[in-house]
This record gives sequence, structure tokens and C-alpha cells, in this order.
Amino acid sequence: MIQKKICMVGVFATGKTSMVRRFVESIFSERYHSTVGVKIDRKRVRVRDDDVNLLLWDLEGKTESEGLRTSYLRGAAGVIYVADGTRRDTYDQLFSLRQDVEATLGRVASVVALNKRDLTDLWQLEQMDYDRLADKGLRCILTSAKTGEGVEDAFMWLASEVLEEVRGESSE
Repeated sequence: MIQKKICMVGVFATGKTSMVRRFVESIFSERYHSTVGVKIDRKRVRVRDDDVNLLLWDLEGKTESEGLRTSYLRGAAGVIYVADGTRRDTYDQLFSLRQDVEATLGRVASVVALNKRDLTDLWQLEQMDYDRLADKGLRCILTSAKTGEGVEDAFMWLASEVLEEVRGESSE
């Protein structure tokens, strides 16, 4: 069985933990618990004909005073960047987070989850924001950990990309 480490990266309170809980346990809680350090979950998924064991590293949210702890990134095959669509600043910080990640890992499979899509009346992002992500080579999926919208799509799309990279390495 193939086993791959996936890191959840974003600023505080974007819904990284809620997305992992929705994906792994199919649950959502309104209570907010700040992640301290890292929390690791796992989920086995089927991608085409392969079983893949995803090790999901939910990294504590980055703050202005403390940067991303890049030591947690080592060995990651993929990254889910999470931003809160109701807080534009979390979107704006994605680009510096990506620089931090790539300085540590180089280019790895990644996807951007623009979370909290259920809060449509508070949404602060527009089509030009999605286009900017595409221009930077980032796949964007609108998600809601609360309703489940797009959450499995984000994880499964990334798992598929990671598996493609594994296949590419084995054929070289």
C-alpha cells in the first residue's frame, strides 16, 4: 500500500481541522479549538486501482508573529492550502505561505481550499481571486467543512495528483 503525508497549511481559524474531521470522520463541530503544534490523522482512500493511506498533518495556523513551522513539512507529498473565504486576509497570505512551503519542499502537489463557502452572505472573494490562483498554477476548490461541500473533492484531487507523481517517479 502507498502511504503519503499531506499537510494542511493556512493561517489560524480557516477551518483546517474542521476539514480534516469532515473528511476523516464525516462530522462537523461549531466549537473552535486552536491546533497547537500538529495533529495527525489518517484515512485510507481508493484512487483508481490503488489503495492510498493518507497521513493528514493538520498544522497549527500561522500568525503574524510566528511563521510557519517548516520542520512539520518535511516529507510531505502534498499540501492543502486553506483560506477562509469570509476573511480576505487569509487568502492574501496564501502566497507567502506557498513561498515558505516551496522553500522547504520544492514544488509538490497542492490544492487551495477556499473554505466556509456556506457563509455566502459574508463571502469576500470574487472570480478575479480564483483567476489569480489559476495564474499562479494553483487548483482552487470551494469548500465548506460545515456542509461538506467540496471537502472530499479537495482531498481526493490531491491524492490523485500525489499518486500521479509517484507513478512518474517509478517510470523514470
